[in-house]
Amino acid sequence: MLDDFLWRALCGGVGVAIVAGPFGSFVVWRRLAYFGDTLAHSALLGVALGFLLHINLTLGIVVVCQALALLLFFFQRQKRLASDTLLGILSHGALSLGLVAIAFMETLRVDLISYLFGDILAITRADIYWILSGGALCLTVLILLWRPLLSITVHEDLARVEGIPVDLVEALFVSLLALIVAVMMKIVGLVLVTSLFIIPAATARRFARTPEAMAALASALGSVAVAGGLYGSLLYDTPAGPSIVVAATLLFAGSLLLPAPRG
Repeated sequence: MLDDFLWRALCGGVGVAIVAGPFGSFVVWRRLAYFGDTLAHSALLGVALGFLLHINLTLGIVVVCQALALLLFFFQRQKRLASDTLLGILSHGALSLGLVAIAFMETLRVDLISYLFGDILAITRADIYWILSGGALCLTVLILLWRPLLSITVHEDLARVEGIPVDLVEALFVSLLALIVAVMMKIVGLVLVTSLFIIPAATARRFARTPEAMAALASALGSVAVAGGLYGSLLYDTPAGPSIVVAATLLFAGSLLLPAPRG
């Protein structure tokens, strides 16, 4: 018989995995794997902003992440630097700015570990409602954006010729991604969120024949990783969040041993 906190962790983790699958597929296709790390570094600046303006810390993180996402979108339009270079600049710039801001507040002590690794076993019923309702909303918007975003990912210039509002669609996608990472990393930790974005999608890529199949398979693999990681954590008394990441990594490693389907 599982305790209530394990059921809550399982529901919350599977909820995150289901949302992360389709979004993670686009992250892999668009080579934005370091986007989550960039947001992690900006979280410190969001915390400092929250204390300075006396607002909710999660709101501060969301505001900073959204600003960072818009900056990334703007600089990508300039096409002067590669995406990974831009992410590196924004990541280290935001981290340094956050550290400088916090240095001016001598009484402030920030537990960064809780933001990085979180505690999935401490998920409450209210957190689950946030994950499920917020995730359903984000997935609904992504479904509406699916075809134009897929066309842009395959061939941006051709998508423009076809009349797709490329800038608007890309801005909405990056903003949604930043919102999901900013809100969910407060609940389950940034490492778990970004891992569920990238690893299951990378695993599913070898076996899926269509984009839709890859998104669905990524969600399923993420859910299996959550269940397997929690079971391993219970069995061997290991940290739950890192155990889930290990389970996802083992699934990826195991997939490399299997032949990719032909066709």
